Amino acid sequence: MTVTVKNKTPLIVPPSVRRRAGLKPGDKIEFRASGGIITIRPSTSVLVDEYTPTQRRAILADAKAGLKEIAQGKGYGPFETGAELRTFVESAIAKEEGRKPKRKVKQS
Repeated sequence: MTVTVKNKTPLIVPPSVRRRAGLKPGDKIEFRASGGIITIRPSTSVLVDEYTPTQRRAILADAKAGLKEIAQGKGYGPFETGAELRTFVESAIAKEEGRKPKRKVKQS
């Protein structure tokens, strides 16, 4: 769709374009311009506001702990197939819950 930019009128995003992009009243969007191209996307501040500072610190601490374990060689895999990965995860859950796993990995 083409619109005409006018001297003193704000740029209007046509309703059909807003609908296609899933924009609703109250959504925050961000404009970026580079090399004659304007990009419009959801504001990243919306994502930042999704978690409280305490929640963000906890997520970051978990991520750092996970990376530290990986650096120490504490990891699992690689798995040859998705079925092996699924079986491993189901076994780990069963062990955590104190029960026996339902099935074992078939070797091919």
